[in-house]
Amino acid sequence: MRAGLTVLGVVIGIAAVTAMVSIGQSLGQVIQSQFDSLGTNVIIVSPKSERRGGVRQNVSLTLTAADAQAMVDECPSVGASSPLVGTGGQVIYGNVNWRPDQMMGVGEGFEQIGTWQVLEPGRFFNQTDILSRSKVCVIGQTVRKKLFQTRNPIGETIRVRNVPFRVVGILKEKGTDLVGRDQDDILLMPYSTVRKRLQGSSFNNVDVIFVSATGSGQMTDATYEINQLLLDRHRVGQGETPDFEIQSSTQIAGVFGAITGTITLFLSAVAGISLLVGGVGIMNIMLVSVTERTREIGIRMAVGARSWDIMFQFLVESVLLSCFGGMVGFALGVGFSAGGTALINYFSPGADWPVVISIPAGLLAFVFATFVGVVFGLYPAIRASQLDPIDALRYE
Repeated sequence: MRAGLTVLGVVIGIAAVTAMVSIGQSLGQVIQSQFDSLGTNVIIVSPKSERRGGVRQNVSLTLTAADAQAMVDECPSVGASSPLVGTGGQVIYGNVNWRPDQMMGVGEGFEQIGTWQVLEPGRFFNQTDILSRSKVCVIGQTVRKKLFQTRNPIGETIRVRNVPFRVVGILKEKGTDLVGRDQDDILLMPYSTVRKRLQGSSFNNVDVIFVSATGSGQMTDATYEINQLLLDRHRVGQGETPDFEIQSSTQIAGVFGAITGTITLFLSAVAGISLLVGGVGIMNIMLVSVTERTREIGIRMAVGARSWDIMFQFLVESVLLSCFGGMVGFALGVGFSAGGTALINYFSPGADWPVVISIPAGLLAFVFATFVGVVFGLYPAIRASQLDPIDALRYE
């Protein structure tokens, strides 16, 4: 019982560190998968923005669909591009209405960039639809279920803010994203149609331009080429601030990964404090053990045991206690990690967090537990080895 209470601090510390690292790595994998779902080698070009009253707002509206097309035509490292124009409103079919979470006007390249897949026999809109401002749309699975239930929506007409749109395609299901938002609650239309028919605008500016590089190795080249192209097209002089910003999905994912890693490291460091507390507990109990076994030590020395033998005996006991606590703590940590991941998936349907067992974290925890056992067991072992055998034999 005393040995179990002694190693309790080590058990809790190792379990906490293992669970924190495992859940942190699971979160990192979820974040990476979410950015992968945005598309392959995606670069996001947005208007220049700045903070006003704590809110980030666009201060430039100079990006156009022509810029997006020029990126494909003049940048060798760019594979596809798509303008994006955001909108919103009620969607009506018959006597049923629904307000999709995402309503966007996009270009024909969006299907390739965003890794969206249109189910057969539907189609995505093409260049002809965009040039003619056709009133066609592609809907996500959630919109299909809300408006049509089990009916086939292909060829049906829905009203978007009282403008009739013909459904030409249905997107393959994607599920929820990292924050629990339904990615299938989406309605896509040609950006030209949204600008003219829904917004009544005669301007050619777009909200964002999504770009896909020809490969992961061309991300840097594509970013440079896009930057040079826009500087030239927007006549930005040397030393002047560009009216656009360029970010890649890899950069954004890297930022999130760094934040996640820092949080995990901080929580692991806090949890690691309990390891030190457990080490102090081991040292105290070993000192008590030295006192209680003073006569035993004297007898061993009397029959020929050297100081090194006594010190080694108590040091081994300390390390074994600590290592046992480390193994139990690692097993509990794996259990806590699996249980925590299961709870997250239960309360956030569609989150689909993977269970990650961090073997390096377990090995590191085991090594650290051994280190704790050596460090905090050394003083009691030395104290035991320095006892005088005559005094030890007289000890009652």
